[in-house]
Amino acid sequence: MSKTIVAMMIDQPADWEYGPILAAARAFFGLQTAIAAIEATPLTSMGGVTLQPQHRLSELDPLAADLWVLPGSPLWEQAPAPAPILAAIKARVAAGRPVAGICGATRALAQAGLLDDRAHTSNEPGYLDDVPGYGGKASYRDGSCISDGLVVSASGSAPISFAQACLRILVPEQEDAIRQYRAMFAREFA
Repeated sequence: MSKTIVAMMIDQPADWEYGPILAAARAFFGLQTAIAAIEATPLTSMGGVTLQPQHRLSELDPLAADLWVLPGSPLWEQAPAPAPILAAIKARVAAGRPVAGICGATRALAQAGLLDDRAHTSNEPGYLDDVPGYGGKASYRDGSCISDGLVVSASGSAPISFAQACLRILVPEQEDAIRQYRAMFAREFA
């Protein structure tokens, strides 16, 4: 049975942050992907692409998918994370099910208390300091992507490292293919 990634989105998701993981998971690794949101109404990405979520959050079993990915959006910075998303990601981690947040979505991970006692990163030092309830300043590490196997956090400038960490959770037996995926993008800067 194929593993599944759910991209839990709010409006204005950053195209470059969810694109690499969803495309690689589906096209290169044969995984199932789905988009979910609080409501199943269309979202508009930062690039102006209309996204139609396949699932409404209230209809999802938060433990069913193998990984939840939360892409960044400028809206994560403008208000506290939606309570239903916070409850769902807390439930996932409490049950040993992984979540991954990149860029602004690390604010949701922080607000849910998922970064308080584990090494994590975000866009820059201090980026999470004003998040209500964030108690993980001592656990912050300056880096592109950090994973403890249950919670992945990444800077918005690290979508390939983020995808790689997510794939290592989902298909650890395919490490050679994961390295090849990273190498494919690294050639641009070689």
